[in-house]
This record gives sequence, structure tokens and C-alpha cells, in this order.
Amino acid sequence: MVETEVADGGSENNSQTGSNGTEPDDQVQDDGDRVPADQDQQRPSKQRKVHKLSYTKTTDFNEQLKKRGVIYIARIPPRMTPTKLKALMEDFGVTRIYLVEEDASVRKRRRKLTGNASKRYKEGWIEFESKKVAKHVAANMNNTPMSGQKRSHHHDDLWNLKYLSKFQWSHLTEKVAYERRVREQKLRLETMQARRETASYKHLVETGKKVDRIEARKRKRAAKDGNSIETDNDVKLQNTRRPPQTQPIDESSRKPSKRALLGSLV
Repeated sequence: MVETEVADGGSENNSQTGSNGTEPDDQVQDDGDRVPADQDQQRPSKQRKVHKLSYTKTTDFNEQLKKRGVIYIARIPPRMTPTKLKALMEDFGVTRIYLVEEDASVRKRRRKLTGNASKRYKEGWIEFESKKVAKHVAANMNNTPMSGQKRSHHHDDLWNLKYLSKFQWSHLTEKVAYERRVREQKLRLETMQARRETASYKHLVETGKKVDRIEARKRKRAAKDGNSIETDNDVKLQNTRRPPQTQPIDESSRKPSKRALLGSLV
């Protein structure tokens, strides 16, 4: 209400006198042309709609959240989606469902080996409107078949359910947000490390090119003068330590000794 009153008052002041003291019939644009005041008044004014939340509604919603219960699903079988899971649990008053997707590398490896690229899930959480209903579902449906129809894909799959006492949906959202921040931080550190390694490699390559150019110029000057010059690589080869090695015994030198030994034995 305050915003609408201020806008009306500003329009009244503008209608009485122009911005530069001119009459209200004409207004001056930036380019110098005059615009009639009737066209400016016909432009619709944009007003924001303010949605007010009452204290009673917010308190009631918080009380409803406290009454809700959460069940943990340890295993999600293949071909099970959030839509199918909600359809199976819709009679018990399900409010929210969250399923964790499998790792992208596992999915890529399975697609490469079997050709199956369907999306699969590892685990999940289901929120119910009532804690009593959640406890009842976890106690009675655990280790039971997911579907009673024999032609269903989930006829031989069993429920792996556990009721989470004193667990709220906000705890799950905080956990997911924390894992996302850790994953982003890890990716940022890996990116910085890769950039640092790339910069150091480029520096070494440029340094090696500079050294090669210097040695090439030295050889060129020595060739003009007719003198021989030793490069850094030659100096390094001369300074390298060579361990002493024994000379290998030739097979031809062994033959007389063998004959003498055989002659002595005979």
C-alpha cells in the first residue's frame, strides 16, 4: 500500500509542473523532441504483488513438518524410478521422495559392457505425513516383495526399509548441500593443480627452447671461426661418473682351458 501511494503522489506532482519548469502539456525527451503528456500518462505502471504470510500459517506448517516421518531405502532395484515408487506408496500419504543416482563412471562402464544406458539409483528416502504411518510401513513391509503381480519386473525384489527416528527432511537437504560443496571444492582444487602443472611445464619448455637457441648460436659462431666449442650437453656427458666394469670373457679363450681340464681327467 505504501508503494502505490508514493507512485500516485509522484504522478500528481508531475502533472502540475514539468521536470524543467515547463507546462504539463508537453515533455522534453533526451533527443530534444517534445512528447505529449497524454501518452506518458497512458503508459501502465508496474506494481509488485506482495504476498504476506501470516504467523498462524507458518506455525501450523512447522508443526506439520514435525509430525512427518522419514524412511530410508537401502537398495533401489533396476527399472525403479521415483514415479513408480510414489505410485507404490501413494496409499500411505507420501509427501516427498529423494533417490540418489549411481555414479556416472559406473553407468558408463555398464553401457560399454552391456549396452544398457538406463538410469539407476542406489538408495533413497521417503517422507510420510505421519510418523505412525512411517513406522508401520517400515515394520510390516520390510523384507517383503515389492509387487504382488507375477509379470512385474519387481516381483522378486524385496523392500529394504528402515524408519529413521528423530530424522527430518531438513537434515537430508543439509547433507546433500554439504556433499555438493565438498565436491565443488575438490573439483576447484584439482583444476588449480592442473593449471599449476601446465604453467610449470610451459615454463620448462620455453626454457629448453631458449637453451637450444643459445647453443645453436654458439655452434654457428664456432663454425665461422673454425674452432670447436663444447656445449652444455657435452660437458654433462664428460662429468658423468662411469662405474668400472669387468671385461667380458670371450668364448674362444675358454676352449683351451676346457681341453686341458678334460685331458687331465683322462
